[in-house]
Amino acid sequence: MRWIGWTMKHSCYSKYIYILIFLASSLLASLQDKSAMIYYGEKISYPVVGIHDYIIVDPVKTNTNTHGFKTYKSKMYAKVVFDKKVVNLQEELKKDIYNNFENFFFDVVDSVDSANAIKQITKFSSLNSQYKVIAKADIATLSKIHTFLTAIVVEEKRDLGIEKILPYGLDIIYVRYQNMFNNEEVKESIQAIKLEGLIPYITNDLAIYGQTSKNALKREILTLIDESIADRTLLSAHKHGAMVFEYMGYIQKLYDVSQGLPSIENVQHYAGVVVWLNSSYKYPDKLISWILALHKSGIKVAFVNNFGTSVDKLLLKELDIDLAYRDVDVNFKKIITQRDEIIGFETEPALKEKSIYLQPSCDAKPLLTYKNSDNLLSVPAAVTKWGGYALAESFMLELKDEYLWIINPFEFFQRALRLPKLLIPDTTTHNGNRLMFSHIDGHGMSYFVESDPNSYSAEVIYEKILKKYTVPHSVSMIGSEVSATGLYPELSTRLNRILRKVYSLENVEGATHTYSHPNIWSKIDKGDLAEEYRNSVKNYQFSVDSEIRDELSYINNNLLTKDKRKANMIFWSGDCAPEEDILEYVYKKDILNINGGNTRISATEPWLSYVSPLGIERGEYYQIYAGIQNENAYTNYWIGPYWGFKKVVQTLKMTNTPRRLKPIDIYYHFYSGSHISSLNAVKHVFEWSLKQEVMPIFTSEYIPKVMHYYVVSMANKNSSWLVEGMNNLKTLRIEKKDAGVSLKESKSVIGIKHFENHTYLGLNELEKHSLELSNNEDYKGEVYLISANGEVENFKNGINNKQYTFNSHVDLKISFNLPKNCTLKSSKKVDNRIREKEIVYLNYSNTKKVVIDVSCR
Repeated sequence: MRWIGWTMKHSCYSKYIYILIFLASSLLASLQDKSAMIYYGEKISYPVVGIHDYIIVDPVKTNTNTHGFKTYKSKMYAKVVFDKKVVNLQEELKKDIYNNFENFFFDVVDSVDSANAIKQITKFSSLNSQYKVIAKADIATLSKIHTFLTAIVVEEKRDLGIEKILPYGLDIIYVRYQNMFNNEEVKESIQAIKLEGLIPYITNDLAIYGQTSKNALKREILTLIDESIADRTLLSAHKHGAMVFEYMGYIQKLYDVSQGLPSIENVQHYAGVVVWLNSSYKYPDKLISWILALHKSGIKVAFVNNFGTSVDKLLLKELDIDLAYRDVDVNFKKIITQRDEIIGFETEPALKEKSIYLQPSCDAKPLLTYKNSDNLLSVPAAVTKWGGYALAESFMLELKDEYLWIINPFEFFQRALRLPKLLIPDTTTHNGNRLMFSHIDGHGMSYFVESDPNSYSAEVIYEKILKKYTVPHSVSMIGSEVSATGLYPELSTRLNRILRKVYSLENVEGATHTYSHPNIWSKIDKGDLAEEYRNSVKNYQFSVDSEIRDELSYINNNLLTKDKRKANMIFWSGDCAPEEDILEYVYKKDILNINGGNTRISATEPWLSYVSPLGIERGEYYQIYAGIQNENAYTNYWIGPYWGFKKVVQTLKMTNTPRRLKPIDIYYHFYSGSHISSLNAVKHVFEWSLKQEVMPIFTSEYIPKVMHYYVVSMANKNSSWLVEGMNNLKTLRIEKKDAGVSLKESKSVIGIKHFENHTYLGLNELEKHSLELSNNEDYKGEVYLISANGEVENFKNGINNKQYTFNSHVDLKISFNLPKNCTLKSSKKVDNRIREKEIVYLNYSNTKKVVIDVSCR
């Protein structure tokens, strides 16, 4: 073997300099190479590990309840240290720490009785053939158990002699412990190991992410916040920053600085760092030193609003920024002398009177420069060699409770953090159409109707909305409002009868809005919630089980017919701010969750700050936000005007262009059926929405799309891309008007839709996708789907033939790019077929499922 025993000249280790291993990762190998990740740290970054073929983890430190684990479960291997303490492997793996794992990595230590190890592993594998097994052991042990293995791990420091195990025909993961602070040496090691037909894994610590044959692009942005000020949902960093990163394909990861700053080694998987503090960090010298260490390691930093510390000349000098001072003068004036195009995004710079003037070094690129009446210059925003900054007067303007962007945040963060432009997993669009869903919070079922006092609002919603608009609706109930032992026992029979009618509709699915409607979730203490924070129900003992699980059981066992899909969602109530333990509860029970957020941008409040992120992370769990706010936000919390929900159409328009930020979410309460004007408002929203190019789905189909957004893993090499973890998420967006893709090289791509300045790529039903982008328009001569209002359940891609199986919740509308040398056949009658040049439009009546075959000469 050429490289066995080969040594390298290593550079000196420095705790402040960490190798730029991720920046050049896509240059190391083909995206089709097999790769492995061995990570024994906590809080796994699934965007980092997901693309790999083997993911070996420490089960003690791995949360198997997370969506990321469930997404990549088939590739996750639990480390099992097979030592003298393991006397019965079958029993050992029944321990709680191995729950939910399907695959195992047996680390057979040298001191173990090899005969016993062979016996136990053989017995376990024979009895559990459904599990995949990797092992690290001596030659004698491997020779007896290799037929049960998927792969072998070899460590350089205890090299067995690779030639002895190559004949087994297994993947061999070769671990080299190497100084990780020289990118060229790491690349050399990877290439040398690959040449021997092995899977390389280079690291100096298994508690950090190492390098392998192919490596994921970094999608996570570490954002420093101070949660001692307020809950993270209320902080500007989350409310205003997360959505910006999400639109760009990135994920904001909030970090509370009260825990102390993380080590440089443990932040290398982040694409950048943002310092977004509402108060001064108590150790400013440590913060600046940490920033400089990040810079040396290749990670860029963006300061926003302030520098996270009180302004200090000596500290800022470390960042190559000089300070100048002047006395405040009542006749003070500022004149802008230079401004970048990204300044003045929603409002003009706020040139307030200040006595401090910032002057970065000449290698910085100023984004805004002004001078005072004494010709003293100041640069409140700039891109620097270590990242960039945008201080208050150039960042955001606060006007009472409104926040306006002075700087274009999409451009600023991309420039300051040097963020690569990604293929963006898109949660707003499917098969070229904007997603549309609707969900009802269970309030007000028994409200009297102004036009008919004998009717309840729920009956009106049933007759006038749910039956009329046959798109998917997701309907929740509040248990205490309909229970025979609840708030209105005299109404229980009638309300349950109404709910059975509602849930009997084919286009309605069930959900719970809890039993007692908790109003402040953080007030739950030791499993109990005082009556002042919820509905007061006689003889009711609060518990999370009775609020969520028992309510879902009641719906499924008493209100749904046997043929209906089981209710499995909670629509958060009250302040919609569940704590981590409550989120853990629903994740453990595989219950989907939604609500919260405050998306209500409108013509009178046309600010991006009124568009919320996709959700909020607590611990390792995500609360998924509603797409758009409900009618309360448009009716002054039901004070009036009751027709105010019509205004949500403005929100839906402004979250579609110039950037499609949100799907259509028609979110309201049962009490909207109690007034003629409020009912007409709901009708107006549905009528408008159904005139758009939409793909109607259930809320239970939207939530997993967002959950997958947070775990998608991708890599690229030049124009080639590998994307994994999409699962329910089936759209990738390119922020380019007429982006192209090689359909011959991109077997996963079934659709292309150009909309304004975006290109949406529709993907097939698989979970792993290989794509080849292209700068030419050759794809226009190929067959591809342009849009559909239904799912492509199955796609067969032959050389000259393609077959698409569509399934929709509504009558199908489909359009194809169909070259003249191709013919299209439908398994069902097409009621309206129109051809415009290369585009064919197919409209069906009373048809929700169809198979379409396309043949080309």
